[in-house]
Amino acid sequence: MITLEEVLSKASDTKMLRIGEGIINEAAELFASMFPDKRPVVIADATTWEVAGETIHNLFSKAGLNPEIPHIFSDKEFHAEWKYIETLDNLLANTDAIGVAVGSGTINDLTKLSSHRCGKRYMTVATAASMDGYTAYGASITRDGAKQTFSCPAPLALLADIDIIATAPAEMTASGYADLFAKVPAGADWIISDALGIEPIDNFSFGIVQDGLKLALSEPAEARAGNKDCIKRLIEGLVLSGFAMQTHKSSRPASGADHQFSHLWNMENHVMADGHVPSHGFQVSIGMLMSTALYQQLLNEDIAALDVEKCVTAWPTLTEAQSKAREMFKDSDFPTIGETEITAKYIDHNALRTQLNLLKENWTDIRHRLATQIIPYEEAKARLAEVGAPTEPEQIGISRERLRNSFLRAQHIRRRFTILDIAVRTCLLDKWLDRIFA
Repeated sequence: MITLEEVLSKASDTKMLRIGEGIINEAAELFASMFPDKRPVVIADATTWEVAGETIHNLFSKAGLNPEIPHIFSDKEFHAEWKYIETLDNLLANTDAIGVAVGSGTINDLTKLSSHRCGKRYMTVATAASMDGYTAYGASITRDGAKQTFSCPAPLALLADIDIIATAPAEMTASGYADLFAKVPAGADWIISDALGIEPIDNFSFGIVQDGLKLALSEPAEARAGNKDCIKRLIEGLVLSGFAMQTHKSSRPASGADHQFSHLWNMENHVMADGHVPSHGFQVSIGMLMSTALYQQLLNEDIAALDVEKCVTAWPTLTEAQSKAREMFKDSDFPTIGETEITAKYIDHNALRTQLNLLKENWTDIRHRLATQIIPYEEAKARLAEVGAPTEPEQIGISRERLRNSFLRAQHIRRRFTILDIAVRTCLLDKWLDRIFA
């Protein structure tokens, strides 16, 4: 089992992590140790200010840190949008203070990117176990109508008080649980990519995410109820996923086909009937179930009998693949992404033949590795229901028809090799989807 100390020693961005019950009182000491001779400025929204922001600000004042006037976002419909980056840029560029993000996904991403743009590092105080982005490199921000990931370093220090996190709304815990569960099929995506010689597994980064993963997912009902031991395992798993991305300089350890569904729906500006955007974790909940369903189909398939030459004959030329991708996204806000990503991961007919023969000849070993990794679909669905995460696409405003169409579209928006690529290259996608949607 890889320890937090080992992880911190190899992390590129985050150098101090404190997780425990009642440790909010250590916030001033942590800030002073990581940012000597600097002043803090608390950045929060109306809810997180009440939950922890005001307390943090007062602790800074009592410790003689001379904090800047806090910045509290008060908009009712508050999301990680570019206009808020501009607001924070104006704040951080005109003060010597260091941003202290008190909140979860939105507050963290906004403070992360704006601090980077202003040439500063920052600190985070987590308020919910809702996502894995606390210690992840990069920030997801909506700009020009599309969700984009901007490069920027993770916080220099993170404090996570379990007493606070355990009282977060149950749906935020459910969102984080689903995001963490997605690491199971994401790990399978890396396993199969490694087995086919496409992207070798980095054992350290893989282990950071996977070693304690199934234990962290073992008690969904207790996590929903706010059991502090379960919440601690959950937040540790999410934080470790971010560290793995720091260490590997990529989201590969924590993100696979499961996240591609979420990214696609974000890019399509998906909103539910009530006008709300489903949380990242709730979108990933459906994505990871679909990824798991594909793996279940793969594990039940007689790959040793795969007709490789039939697959090679059906494989398009690069020109044909590019044309199809252009047509697929021609009326979207991102008309070139499909062509760009498909071109990046395209292989010719001979390379496909070699790859499929490798899959076929080593199927017994590959199947064993995948079967050991994957949690069966029905069990995964039951656990997500227990924690309160969505298990049906309609719960996040996605119709069955749109969900089915999303499989191929999601395969086109990222060059990362996943179960979606296996389904396409083996000519089994339609067959598997017919079974899944039956």
